[in-house]
Amino acid sequence: MEQQFGVIVVAAGKGTRMGMQESKQYLLLQDKPVLIHTLERFEAMEQCASIALVTGRHDVDRCRIWVEQYQLTKVLDIVPGGEERQHSVYEGLKAIQARNLNIVLIHDGVRPFVEAEQVLAVGEAAITYGAAVLAVPVKDTIKQVNANGVITATPDRSSLWAIQTPQAFRLEDVMRAHDEAGKAGRIGTDDAMLVEQMGIDVHIVEGSYSNIKLTTPEDLAWADWWLSRSSNNNPEQR
Repeated sequence: MEQQFGVIVVAAGKGTRMGMQESKQYLLLQDKPVLIHTLERFEAMEQCASIALVTGRHDVDRCRIWVEQYQLTKVLDIVPGGEERQHSVYEGLKAIQARNLNIVLIHDGVRPFVEAEQVLAVGEAAITYGAAVLAVPVKDTIKQVNANGVITATPDRSSLWAIQTPQAFRLEDVMRAHDEAGKAGRIGTDDAMLVEQMGIDVHIVEGSYSNIKLTTPEDLAWADWWLSRSSNNNPEQR
């Protein structure tokens, strides 16, 4: 992938399922905040031209300190998020728009293990098709259940994919999708949904099961193990 892209890292959520007072993106993972692990993935990529970090209004100052401390030179914008994730992404989109980049990747701040090869693949797919997301095939049987807890359907597992980030788009398309959703008062479950609602096809790029979103204490324990394992297998990371 030769074309450079911008990245929005969304880290404005509270993460109540982690069961801690501190937001999950700021919890330490081997003496470094989870968010910093995530940012370093994109910092190391030549094709990444600019990173917009979207965080809570009261967390902007400490994020600025960390960006300087960890020498994250590609984090050119740190902006406060909005009430919903969708509103936070929109603030990041405006920052990337000012950097005159055509392709934008939107990534969760608590997915620190995304692989560069997959990032480049989803970015390339966005250049080719206009919109693409990382995803993995669903392993488990999925049941559709009604309000009474009764199973109503069993979808064909072969057609089901679990969506990850980054999600990659032509900037003008995803900006328009957010603009239209905002005017209509629509909240999407992810950015791809907003683009889909405009009639734009979103393509799947197969990701990795290790690209998990750290949500619970069990996830954090797994992340610590995975990071230790990766470091032991790669002496350069020690």
